[in-house]
Amino acid sequence: MILRTPSFYKEFKCIAGECPDSCCQGWEVDADADSLNYYKMLNGNIRDRIDSVLDKDEFGNTIFRLADKKRCPFLNSENLCDIHIAVGAEHTPYTCRMFPRFINDYGSVREMGISFSCPVAADIMYNLKEPMHFEDSQNDLPPVLNEIDANVYFFLSKARKKAFSIIQNRALPIHVRLADLLDYGEKLQKELERYDDGGCAIALSEVFKNPERINPEWLKKTQRPCIKPVSDNVYNENIASYFIFRYFLTAVNDCDILSKVKMAVVGVLVHTYFGEDSWTMHLWSKETEHSQYNMDRFKELLKTADCLSVNGLKERLLQGGGERV
Repeated sequence: MILRTPSFYKEFKCIAGECPDSCCQGWEVDADADSLNYYKMLNGNIRDRIDSVLDKDEFGNTIFRLADKKRCPFLNSENLCDIHIAVGAEHTPYTCRMFPRFINDYGSVREMGISFSCPVAADIMYNLKEPMHFEDSQNDLPPVLNEIDANVYFFLSKARKKAFSIIQNRALPIHVRLADLLDYGEKLQKELERYDDGGCAIALSEVFKNPERINPEWLKKTQRPCIKPVSDNVYNENIASYFIFRYFLTAVNDCDILSKVKMAVVGVLVHTYFGEDSWTMHLWSKETEHSQYNMDRFKELLKTADCLSVNGLKERLLQGGGERV
């Protein structure tokens, strides 16, 4: 199998208890089957603690029931994991071992990256100076079985290279590049399947007031947006590049390429309107990308909200951001 990662991927290292936020607070942790089978073989206090907090969520997943202030029940006073301490990092739930990494499998190609939801990862990506690029390596893993249409996959792979070239064309200001990216996404979508863009009247600020609230700080940010033009700085290029890498090829599963392109543009607008720093992107990502409920809602709004239509987004990019959010 080919493993494709961003060039900065190996730079990431968790800073554990020194982190300004905690990935063990705010959301529930899934307890995967392999971890649960291992916990059944344990004895003593740690086994009793695990058994006492196992629960089911609304999707039927086995989870650890959260403690006060939405903290994982195994997150101690030093913001360290008691399961990690008791039985080792390799026996923490799969979600914990992987965070903030994500994996997208495409048969004989596996793509791995890190998410803005982690403050350390956000800082790394936000502060890149060179255009985001990727490295391929070989490993001994077998291809992942799938039902991917090979023609669509190769079509999207070629198209993604073009999308990166549009985003990273520093001869043009970033707001022009993003408008060109939307035009390109619209063109690609017409070659895949029909896409009814917009139709739902909702203010842009309402898009980001997620029903499932993870960090109150994010809600405060959505209540005081600063509407202004997109700044021509490399961090906006980096934000757009992150979304294209993470989501663009996933259109092989639903042929919805235009929504993936819109996500790159919306990510830059989030950063522009709610706070021009990596912390804002961290908050948005933790609140949205890591909540199935919030992410499903966001994906639906990408297709239906007038303010997230191609025309609506281009108007904001090319006319200085508009008068309201």
